[in-house]
Amino acid sequence: MSDWLPKTAAGRRWLGLAPAYLVIGIFMLVPMIIMGVFSFLEPNPYGGVKPIGSLAAYVKLFFEYDLEDQLVFNPGYLNIILRSFQLSFGAILLCLIFGFPVAYFITLQPENRRNFYIYLITIPFWTNLLIRTFAWIIILGRGGVIETPLLAAGIIEDSLRMMYTDGAIAIGLTYSYLPLMVLPIYASLEMLDFRLLEAASDLYANRFEIMTKVVIPLCKPGIIAGCILVFIPCLGAFIAPNLLGGGKKLMLGSLVQFQFASARNWPFGAALSMLLLSAVVITLIFYARAAKKRTALVGSA
Repeated sequence: MSDWLPKTAAGRRWLGLAPAYLVIGIFMLVPMIIMGVFSFLEPNPYGGVKPIGSLAAYVKLFFEYDLEDQLVFNPGYLNIILRSFQLSFGAILLCLIFGFPVAYFITLQPENRRNFYIYLITIPFWTNLLIRTFAWIIILGRGGVIETPLLAAGIIEDSLRMMYTDGAIAIGLTYSYLPLMVLPIYASLEMLDFRLLEAASDLYANRFEIMTKVVIPLCKPGIIAGCILVFIPCLGAFIAPNLLGGGKKLMLGSLVQFQFASARNWPFGAALSMLLLSAVVITLIFYARAAKKRTALVGSA
């Protein structure tokens, strides 16, 4: 009955991993290949693609045809790409500013209370992201939770106009993905030997020096992992830009959805998706190389 099983350890290992390879191939590699192929085809006016090879989708990222049918530089889509990166990095910075103190606070708590705080951090994931983002419309909108008491107290006389701005989108992104920053940093801080802090204090280091020269360098892997976990979903975010930006402040995710749903330009939407995928892959490659170098330095030490 076991004659068909591989005889070598490598063969048995491959057989054991075959279901995982199959799932990854069907649900990740195949869609990526289809998307890559679509990006090099021509669009069908009624949706879909024509089986005709073309680089028009990639050319459209940076150029357009003028009235004389000449290619000229078009910064429109480039501005959307830059805005996406700017808001993503802004969300990373805000998540780091708010997330690091929270993770550090949880680490300092008694062990029997840490799980409760982690439980509180994960509670937002129990609610649909769409509902959570709608809540920010009530908070930031005209006559909302923030404006009403300020108007009643006479502090402001007119609306703050917080909605439909880059700031509103950044707030929505920060709120949505803040737990993804807190959890990796907490995981790094939890393994921190706090006797090192006492040693630094004995060597006359102040609190700022202890934080910048001991704590932060030792939990750098968690910080980098948190930044990547926040950056990837922010770059392709769709709900926050559409609801809090009012569709006026497009990001890559919104632009991709528009190309597939309304513009019916599937090749261009696929090209944007490949651009987004490339940014994510490049980020992960840099992280993997940094982690490999860090591991090598620790091993040599």
